Amino acid sequence: MVTDQTPIRIGVLGTHSTGKTTLLKRIQMELRGHGLTVARTGRLAKRAAAIGLPKMQHHTAASTEWIITQGIADDIAAAAQGADVVLADRASFDALAYYHAALEYRGACSHRLERERLRLLASTQAPKYGLLLATVLDPDVPVDQSHDYDHRYRLLVDRHVHGLLAEDGIPHQRVTSDHESHTRAIDRALQLCLQEAAV
Repeated sequence: MVTDQTPIRIGVLGTHSTGKTTLLKRIQMELRGHGLTVARTGRLAKRAAAIGLPKMQHHTAASTEWIITQGIADDIAAAAQGADVVLADRASFDALAYYHAALEYRGACSHRLERERLRLLASTQAPKYGLLLATVLDPDVPVDQSHDYDHRYRLLVDRHVHGLLAEDGIPHQRVTSDHESHTRAIDRALQLCLQEAAV
């Protein structure tokens, strides 16, 4: 069912294994518990890899553009289904941070116009979000050993995520690994959605 309703959009971004998906699941449960319909988008990096695009420290301009544009398409599709809230796992600046971190990790350069084009593409999505939650890397929290993550790359992604948000003055809430920080993020998301739903 296609509607003209504009859903509330909440985006999460941050380096891998910092609790993004778990946080979104908890927000989703709370919202549904209050009677709101929720759509979630995500798994973009896995889907990119499935079609042969590089990921993690091997990200390229093409893989970054695919992730950003596919995220935009997923968001539009979720909104068209009439959900009250769309939860985006990996908001657009996430892909840009992963790309910048990959370039730095490899000691590679990209053309200035290409970097500016991707940044502009990501920045067009920022005003859509009613709330952006940026997870913070806690190096003391152990990583899931089933994943072969490069610690230096994780640190670079974390730095670029928060650096890009700060440079562009994008409003967001930092979410650390402690329980209270997650609770505050969930409460803020719930408050925002319930207020908007009441209007």
